[in-house]
Amino acid sequence: MFQGWGFLLSEIWVLIALAGLLGLFVGWLVWGRREVVVGSDDADTTAERLRGELTACQAQARQTADKLARVERELTEAREAAERSGPAIITPPPAPVAQTEGAETEVAEPEVAAGVAEAVIASPEPDAEPEAVGSKPLTLEAPRAEGADDLKRIKGVGPKLEGLLNRLGFWHFDQIATWTDTEIAWVDENLASFKGRVTRDDWVTQAKALRDGG
Repeated sequence: MFQGWGFLLSEIWVLIALAGLLGLFVGWLVWGRREVVVGSDDADTTAERLRGELTACQAQARQTADKLARVERELTEAREAAERSGPAIITPPPAPVAQTEGAETEVAEPEVAAGVAEAVIASPEPDAEPEAVGSKPLTLEAPRAEGADDLKRIKGVGPKLEGLLNRLGFWHFDQIATWTDTEIAWVDENLASFKGRVTRDDWVTQAKALRDGG
């Protein structure tokens, strides 16, 4: 009878030992997973804290950059203003002139500066007017009643030259045909950028031919 109890007790102890080992294994699984969860939560908290610090640092860096840019801009504006204004010139006030009581105040005549006087003395006389070349022919203020001749028929006379001749008072072939040598010289000299064209193109001979119906 007692032999059967010994076997039963042995079996009970084996079962207790197995239950203890199973409890240890289950406890290890539970507490190990809890540590993993807690570690994960700690990592998330640390990452969130680091992100907040990074955002704060970035904001502070932007504020510092803005302040530095503003200081540089103000420094540049101050330097430009100083360059535009130039060095300040301080003029001392005139010294007071002591006057004797009862004495008459005399206004001194302003003296002519020596340099101004020399400049007036050394100033050259105005250039004499150049002597007139030749003699001016007879002119007309407007063409005759029959109308102006077509001066462009003279070789070398274009629209511009015709307009210039009209402004000088020449409208007809018979005016040009009667020019003398001195009158030709005067007209040649007064043709602005066309000087010398009367002689070079022999306007007088051409005008005579056109006057006579040529």
